[in-house]
Amino acid sequence: MSTVAEQLRAAREAKQLTIAQVAEITKIRTDHIRALEEGNFNVFSAPIYIRGSVKNYALRLKLDVPQIMAALDAELGRTEKFSEPPPLSEESSKPIDRLMFLLSKLNWKFGAIGAAAVGVVLIAFVVSFAWRHHKPANALAGLQPAVYQSANAQTLPLPARR
Repeated sequence: MSTVAEQLRAAREAKQLTIAQVAEITKIRTDHIRALEEGNFNVFSAPIYIRGSVKNYALRLKLDVPQIMAALDAELGRTEKFSEPPPLSEESSKPIDRLMFLLSKLNWKFGAIGAAAVGVVLIAFVVSFAWRHHKPANALAGLQPAVYQSANAQTLPLPARR
């Protein structure tokens, strides 16, 4: 079975297309097309670029794309540089990272509505509690009866309570 590079080159030559014409059709750089046809995947920085370019190239040449992609994955698996995708980030087992991850999954629109509803219920409870336990304030309630003394030391009697 021929390699992906050989299949791409053979299909291009069968359609009598030049590398420049394929580059114009696919919008892939000519040096990348040459690298794909030579099987030199080290030109590319990541396997995603290789896969995308090969898929685009195979579609334009009307090749069997699933078969080409399966062969490409097998070839990339044999290379040291592109054998498996690099990790996106280092694993972290810190609780704060886990909490941030869970918070990022929240639907904040519904969370805000729920928080507002809880806030309204809490405010209503506090207001009703305060209303029921409110005693009207009488400013004179705890004061002893007083006697008015004028400047000349005369006292006036307080009116009698009824």
